Amino acid sequence: MPRRFFRLVLPAFVTLVWLAGSGVGGPFFGLLTDVQSTSQTDFLPANAESTRTLELQAAFGDGGGAPAIVVVEVPAGADAELQAELAARLEAAGALDGVGAASPLLPSAQRTTADEPVAFQAFVSVDGEPATVVPALRDAFADLPAGATAFVTGPAGFVADLVSAFGAIDGILLVVTVVAVLVILLVVYRSPVLPLLVLLASVAALANSVVAVYFMAKWGWITLNGQAQGILFILVIGAATDYSLLLVARFREALRGEDSVVAAVRRAWRGAFEPVLASGGTVIGGVLVLLLSDLNSNKALGPVAAVGIAVAMVAVLTFLPALLALFGRSAFWPFPPRREASAVRASPVVHTGGVWAKVAALVARRPRAVWLTTALVLLGFSAFAPFFAADGVAQTDVVLGATESRAGQEVQARYFEAGAGAPAVVYGASDRLDALVVAVEGVPGVAAVAVARSGFGGPPASRPARVEELEGRSWVQLEATLADAPDGDAAIATVAAVRTAVRAVDDGGLVGGPTATDLDTRATARADLWRIIPIVLLVITAMLMVLLRSLLAPLVLMGANVLSYFATLGISGLVFEHVFGFPGADPVVPLFAFVFLVALGIDYTIFLVSRIREETPARGTRWAVLVALRVTGGVITSAGVVLAATFAALAVIPLLFLAQIAFLVAFGVLLDALVVRSFLVPGLFYDMGKVVWWPSRLARRDEANLPVPEGRVAAAEADAGRGPAARPGPQPA
Repeated sequence: MPRRFFRLVLPAFVTLVWLAGSGVGGPFFGLLTDVQSTSQTDFLPANAESTRTLELQAAFGDGGGAPAIVVVEVPAGADAELQAELAARLEAAGALDGVGAASPLLPSAQRTTADEPVAFQAFVSVDGEPATVVPALRDAFADLPAGATAFVTGPAGFVADLVSAFGAIDGILLVVTVVAVLVILLVVYRSPVLPLLVLLASVAALANSVVAVYFMAKWGWITLNGQAQGILFILVIGAATDYSLLLVARFREALRGEDSVVAAVRRAWRGAFEPVLASGGTVIGGVLVLLLSDLNSNKALGPVAAVGIAVAMVAVLTFLPALLALFGRSAFWPFPPRREASAVRASPVVHTGGVWAKVAALVARRPRAVWLTTALVLLGFSAFAPFFAADGVAQTDVVLGATESRAGQEVQARYFEAGAGAPAVVYGASDRLDALVVAVEGVPGVAAVAVARSGFGGPPASRPARVEELEGRSWVQLEATLADAPDGDAAIATVAAVRTAVRAVDDGGLVGGPTATDLDTRATARADLWRIIPIVLLVITAMLMVLLRSLLAPLVLMGANVLSYFATLGISGLVFEHVFGFPGADPVVPLFAFVFLVALGIDYTIFLVSRIREETPARGTRWAVLVALRVTGGVITSAGVVLAATFAALAVIPLLFLAQIAFLVAFGVLLDALVVRSFLVPGLFYDMGKVVWWPSRLARRDEANLPVPEGRVAAAEADAGRGPAARPGPQPA
């Protein structure tokens, strides 16, 4: 009974529990959009200036959502009949659910020879969700007569297009990710069964992660956005698959030395447990540092990613072993591993040929040349990292491809003030109104200044300025229409200058509005970049010191990964500018790239170095490096390709931020897996020898008389004067 229990009953029970959890989690994929926020101000800290103005905006009756701008272009001119048609449609649009007040149609100054306007614009306040209201507004102005073309743009239009772009997350992103991983696993395993088992464990981990993230957002613990949701999907699938590759490799190795499947699963689990725990722990520790961010969008990604990685680890260490126990050797059909002779299975060393035996031989012959050459190449690419443009991008560039909001803003800029509809909103003391008006009007880039007035009727200048009492002050409100598009660098510079001018008149004055929100977001993101990166380095280095029980080895590993990150940044900057033609990047792009590349890239060195440390007591450090490189080479390469493919899948979502993260992380992961882990780290560890474990006991052991591997690598070491022929003491038979 105990044998049958561990062979069938316990694995079957664990499998049923995971399948039930996955069934519960399935419907939550669609529910995540219900707990997302699309408002940029929701992600700013409470002390940001544009956030502090929100209470004042509400007091002045301007507490609605992002406004929409309806722009109509009539190249041939709009006659009276068409103008009546447009007015009727605007009136009908004002009655739509979620639409507040709408201004009249405002004609352009440009007219035809018949004195007919060639463009109109109207400002519509959106009280509902832009993702729902804006499409209804666009439908209301569809199929206009006489060659007229309407666009719904403005802040609400951009939000609607952004939400539409994120709509691919629930469907196409997940499908592309799973298909890409399945194809890679089929190539790696040459089995139709094992890839399905690995994917089943990965998807189960994702389904359960989604449930946890949904309730975290619903209960207000995090402010979730579409970016975090997309990264969660590919991160869980990629990480779970990587950990599965390690466990399966250990299981295949164990099956060659065990008759019992249960014994092989146990042996594989013991071999994979520490590397998986260490790898996942470093990722969790790294991403949780994002909780220190002042941007709520960054802050949310920390616990979202941490939960995903934690569930992925649990799934790989419980669900996948249960599946392997149930399927046994048949999981590898049609090429199941057979039990080998005891002499062979007792020494999983570099006694065969293949790519990784050749790489190990190269490291053995020229360790210093290998790591120095690799480091110099990486340093060369790192020299381009300072030129990576990450000062922010215009809102019109956030969504890739053609969008109605971008086209509408271009049309609006041709006929009207580009900043109309999204003014900078200025608040100051009521007794300094006149000085505030003069100061704001004197800022270059401000096209017009209007004062909020009380009462109705008569010309605005004849009515008194509206005054609201809040926080013990009497406030007045000014609206500064910008001459430039409100989401561009020129407008942001203008708002910064407006703030300076307002402070000179009123130290307590505030400037808000869409452009001010963008300015505060960029400034906060830049501050996060310089604060979070050093803390991530300290956290992961400390965790590696605990894992490896060494001070020197973690410093070597972190130095290698940081060098890899800067090389990735340098190469990506060149590709973004000269190949893809991207307009720039947000400051959060290099931050997210750093967190993921350092946290995930260290995974591969952990897989390698944990095996080196495992082999060192029996073989010595240098031989252990060569054995570990040969044994883990295929597994780590496959893991790197899988993770790169999952992150590359982010590029199917037409968003600049995700496309850049897709390239940065995919390229960086491949660089870590194929170059840093294959040449830089093994070369350094081999060249340094046992001193790399300082100050642990391994650094003080006498390794002279330890047994060594045979075959290609042994011959390479002998040729280099380091092998058995050059070593005193007993030699292996």
